[in-house]
Amino acid sequence: MTDRRESPRVTVELWVEESLGKELYFQRASNVSAGGLFLEGTLPHPPGTVVRLRFSLPGDPYVIETKGEIVNIPGEEGRGMGLHFVDLADADRARIERLLAGS
Repeated sequence: MTDRRESPRVTVELWVEESLGKELYFQRASNVSAGGLFLEGTLPHPPGTVVRLRFSLPGDPYVIETKGEIVNIPGEEGRGMGLHFVDLADADRARIERLLAGS
């Protein structure tokens, strides 16, 4: 399997509020980049599913709200999912890029 990520990522431990319709989940992200994030240890939605995301970066109380599309379900166990940000605001992308620069 090749690595298709287009931007650098940083290992993090942060909680992400993920919602799909009326369903609400609290997931743990293990890494984040300006292009997306990875939610680990969860039963994934099918690839192509778009969900709403809310999270704060480590050391930053500001809440980022965006959408993410499920693009990757790694491994045979089928737990976890990679999401690509769909409509990340420029200011939020800059916040993530500052986190990446400081790591």
